[in-house]
Amino acid sequence: MSTYVIRRIIYMLLTLLGASMLIFFLYALTPGDYVDNNMNMTEQRKAELREIYGLNKPLVERYTAWLGNVLEGDFGYSLQHQKPIMTLFNHYIWNSFLLAAVSTFLTWFIAVVAGVLCAYKSQSIFDKSVTIFIFAAMSIPSFFIGLFFIKLFAVDAGILPPGGMITTGSNAEGWDYVLEVAEHMVLPVLIVTLLGTGSLTRYFRSHMLEAMKQDYVRTARAKGLKERVVLYRHALRNAMLPAITLIGFELPTLFGGSIVIEKIFNWPGIGQLYMQSFTMRDYPLLMGFTMLLAILTVIGTFISDLLYRLADPRVRL
Repeated sequence: MSTYVIRRIIYMLLTLLGASMLIFFLYALTPGDYVDNNMNMTEQRKAELREIYGLNKPLVERYTAWLGNVLEGDFGYSLQHQKPIMTLFNHYIWNSFLLAAVSTFLTWFIAVVAGVLCAYKSQSIFDKSVTIFIFAAMSIPSFFIGLFFIKLFAVDAGILPPGGMITTGSNAEGWDYVLEVAEHMVLPVLIVTLLGTGSLTRYFRSHMLEAMKQDYVRTARAKGLKERVVLYRHALRNAMLPAITLIGFELPTLFGGSIVIEKIFNWPGIGQLYMQSFTMRDYPLLMGFTMLLAILTVIGTFISDLLYRLADPRVRL
């Protein structure tokens, strides 16, 4: 086990090194930058800013300096916001994490329950109804259903706020602040959960159908165990094994934000910040955020591999 962990850590470091090179040179070689994007500056002022920010140095020198700062936990300096990138991350990323964490929990909970019931009642009216609903939800673009729900629940009914994280001008504190944020989260969480549940439900349904055909399920039923115990303790436990692979990809999702949803509901998350940085060509922030996602992806994959080994002793690393 220790040999496997050491070997995987070495692979992770090599992967991140390759990712850092790809990320840096991709943005560095893109025509134009934040200085060029500002049309109100004179050429002399632009040259001064390039000198200050080090944009006129050779690419290899800039990459070495940037990588060294990343290894020290410094992802650079945002040219647009004039703040350290880690300061911006700490301000925005937890808003995205809050939204994504609640949505992910609800998505997995609903998908597991619905997938098990659809597999148990395969080809029934319930299974077909859930399937139709799932494909209908998956086929609707997120921006359309988001705007439709805003009109339905915020504009027409007036029972939910149309967007934002808190009410404009609010000075709520303590539990009042928590309740206000929770109220503003209802619509975006509902949209993200609705769009994410479909594919995951079909995933669990197909693996549950396969698991229920195995000999150990027939043996458990022959022993006289309750159907609930057979489904959730025997069949679902084995059907969950392939889903462990998906857990590794949830980690960057939790911190990566949702650009479309955050934009529609004006949620102050990292996804909207990322989109604004594209418009302003704030490449240091874009590089820092993309590198952070690469680190989270590698760590998430490593965790899923370890969880798979713990969940299934038959696996030999």
